[in-house]
Amino acid sequence: MYNESKLWVGINDAGEKICLLPKMANRHGLVAGATGTGKTVTLKVLAESFSDMGVPVFMADVKGDIAGLSMPGEDSENMQNRIQRFGLAEAGFGFKGYPVTLWDIYGDKGVTLRTTITEIGPLLLARLMELNDLQSDILSIVFKIADDNNLLLIDTKDLKAMLNYVSEHNSEFEAQYGKMSPQSIAAIVRALVALEVAGGDKFFGEPAVNIMDFFSFGDMGKGMINILDSSSLINNTKLYSTFLLYLLSELFERLPEVGDMDKPKMVFFFDEAHLLFKDAPKALLEKIEQVVKLIRSKGVGVYFCTQNPRDIPDGVLAQLGNKIEHGLHAYTPSDQKAVKAAAESFRENPAFNTYETILSLGTGEAVVSFLGEDGIPSMAEKTYILPPQSNFGSISDSQRDTLIKSSICYSKYAEAVDPDSAFEFLERRGIEEAQAQAKAKEDAEAEKQREKEAKEAEKQREKEEKEAARAAEKAERDAAKKAEAEAKAAQREKEKEEAAKKRAAKSVGNTITGTVGREVGKTVGGKFGKFGKTLGGNIGASLGRGIFSTLFNK
Repeated sequence: MYNESKLWVGINDAGEKICLLPKMANRHGLVAGATGTGKTVTLKVLAESFSDMGVPVFMADVKGDIAGLSMPGEDSENMQNRIQRFGLAEAGFGFKGYPVTLWDIYGDKGVTLRTTITEIGPLLLARLMELNDLQSDILSIVFKIADDNNLLLIDTKDLKAMLNYVSEHNSEFEAQYGKMSPQSIAAIVRALVALEVAGGDKFFGEPAVNIMDFFSFGDMGKGMINILDSSSLINNTKLYSTFLLYLLSELFERLPEVGDMDKPKMVFFFDEAHLLFKDAPKALLEKIEQVVKLIRSKGVGVYFCTQNPRDIPDGVLAQLGNKIEHGLHAYTPSDQKAVKAAAESFRENPAFNTYETILSLGTGEAVVSFLGEDGIPSMAEKTYILPPQSNFGSISDSQRDTLIKSSICYSKYAEAVDPDSAFEFLERRGIEEAQAQAKAKEDAEAEKQREKEAKEAEKQREKEEKEAARAAEKAERDAAKKAEAEAKAAQREKEKEEAAKKRAAKSVGNTITGTVGREVGKTVGGKFGKFGKTLGGNIGASLGRGIFSTLFNK
């Protein structure tokens, strides 16, 4: 409860108010205690006080009852007894609800809360995917390659496309970035798919949350209480703790230095804080310690809520100046040692034994120590925590739906968008490369076809030349044969003509000589009478032809 410009948390046995000073609230704090000891009520009382003071708050709702901050508390006999016991009526206590914005990574029970792969970074993402050191190094290199090539990694499909691209073009990156085995990249891709199955595909995307939206105010200037519904998210402890750490890191990186202020700019409650440090690598623990140490100068107070102080590493625990320790159990020597360590972390109060008191605290009771004006922790005080002014329990589905849709952030983050990023760029490049390869293959095949056609044309030309040569040779032979035949024919014709001439000449000669011989024979034979004349004529003709044939060789 915000009272007299202080955060009134409870009263001690003497009825004195135990208060947290606003200007010391950014020195961080711890709320610890076993299950059922009243930590949730304490968180509500603190959140209400900060809201009344005009300081925005961010907190997780693991069990589903923190959302009751939005509704007024209900009066009862028990509440009236507590109001009377604490003297709350005189201090202006009244049942009221507070300005609340509900957020949910899955978008079911609150305004959808997203971030991008690039913004969460390789360190947190490696933890989220439970990568080993080698795989984490490769993931960092892939982020570097994407950054060097101005490729946006918005969602899981962008990172998956980038991993596959690096694997396929490994040889191109090896000289500049080092060797990255395809097997290691394949293991990262499998881890990324597992993250998608766990809801990471909804966690990563656009529009990404703008943390400045957490710095809003309700009526009368009350700080907005931003509640991350974690009833489902807590089942994935790595995603839960990594996301809260991401938000804390974003606050650290984006807020300007403001030094010491009269009151914080914002208070961040980290419930189930042991999940943040469980199995965290050394590099991450160093980052957490650095953020916690330096973020107070940005005006942000961080309050870790866990069951046992030993859940918090010493380097971080040393930064937590404001402590509220609810009851702890000590059933084993290890538990006793832890309770003793918790008791010794308080400034001793001679009025009681801190160790024994922590073991005997009832529900709603705590050992408290806040920083004083001088920055020195006050003595431990056994404190009875005030009741919240808001509702103890959760809210109905209809009330939740009304809260979600009435938020000014609802329309801003309701619909996811898929901007042009690494996936689309690499898809276009893949298409272009495929087209280039197809064209190169087509050109090569065309060139091969041209070479084949040229060879075939050359063969055809050579064949035609050979055929032409053979035809020419044949024509020449045929012409020679024809000429020879014609010559022979002419010769035969000549011989034939000469033979004919000879026969004609012979016939004429025979006739002439026969006639001449016949006439001579007739003349000679006539002397021997008529018979002698005829005989002489025939003998003369025959003798004449014989002489003629002898003269002409035929």
